[in-house]
Amino acid sequence: MTLRSLSFKHQYRHFEIRSFVIQAIRDFFSDNGYLEIDTPIRCPSIIPEAQIDPVISEGQYLQASPELCMKRLLSKGFDNIFQICKCFRKNERGSLHLPELTLLEWYTKNTTYLDLMDQCQELIRFIALRLNIGERIIYQDKIIRLDKKWQKITVNKAFELYAGKSVLASIEDNSFDEIISFQIEPHLGNRTPAFLYDYPASQSSLAKLLKDNSAYAQRFEFYMAGIELANGFSELTDPVEQKQRFNKENHIRMSQNKPPIPIPEIFLTDLESMPDASGIALGIDRLVMLFCNTTSIDNVVAFTPEML
Repeated sequence: MTLRSLSFKHQYRHFEIRSFVIQAIRDFFSDNGYLEIDTPIRCPSIIPEAQIDPVISEGQYLQASPELCMKRLLSKGFDNIFQICKCFRKNERGSLHLPELTLLEWYTKNTTYLDLMDQCQELIRFIALRLNIGERIIYQDKIIRLDKKWQKITVNKAFELYAGKSVLASIEDNSFDEIISFQIEPHLGNRTPAFLYDYPASQSSLAKLLKDNSAYAQRFEFYMAGIELANGFSELTDPVEQKQRFNKENHIRMSQNKPPIPIPEIFLTDLESMPDASGIALGIDRLVMLFCNTTSIDNVVAFTPEML
C-alpha cells in the first residue's frame, strides 16, 4: 500500500502519530537536560563509509548523518545534545528505505554503549506512554512487550543460533551484511525490543573497541519486530586511529569502483579534544511505522520521491 491508496482518514492519523512521536522525543530529551541543536545539512566532507553512497549538491555532500558536526560540538564543551534532522543516502529505496530520511541523533558525555541501551528503553517507553498505548506495541501479527526484559544478544551468539557460518567466515567472503539482514534480523525484537551488540571491529569504523577483545567493538543495533531502528556505540576519540579507519573505508570504496570521500580533517583536529561519549542514530520514519502498524515507510511521510 502506498500513500496514494490510503484513505484521508488513515493518512491524517499517520501524520498525527508522527507529530506526537516527534514531540514526545523532544520532550523526553528536554526533560532529561539535553540541548536540541541544529547543524548544517550540506558539508564539504562527510564520514567516508563503504556501504553508504553520498548525495552531492553543488560540489558538497548532503549529510548521511549529522555525526561529525555533533561530535565537534562535544569537543567544544557541549555535554548532552540531540538533533532531529533530514539525512540523505543515494540509491536507497524500498519499503523500509528512503533516499531522504529523518534521523534522531543524540550524544551523551561520559557514557558508553551500555548506557545508550538503557536510554533507548526509556525513550521508547516514554513515547508509548505519550501515545497512550501502555506497555505493548502491536505490529502486524506481533505483540511486543515493553514491560518485559528486553532481549540482548551478541553478534557472535546470533551467528551461532541463526547463521550457517561464523562471523569471521562471513567477513572473509563479504556476506556479513547479507546474513544479518536475511538470517538474523527476522528473529530480533518480536516479543520484546532487542539489542544486537558487540559488532566486529571491521564493521564499526567509528566505535571504540572492547577492552578485553580488540576484534570486536562497543557497538549495537536496536530492533523491534525484526526492523532495525538504531545504531549506537561508544565513540572512538583517537584521531590517529580514526583517520586510519577512514582511509580503510575509502580503500574499500575504491575496490568497489566508488570514488573516495575527502577525509574530514577539521573533524579529526577537533576529535583530539572530544571527551568520552556515546552516540546513536535512530530512524524516526521507521519508528513511526511501528507505532502506525504499517509495513511501508511510504505511509508515514507526506510525499515519497515518486510523488515529487
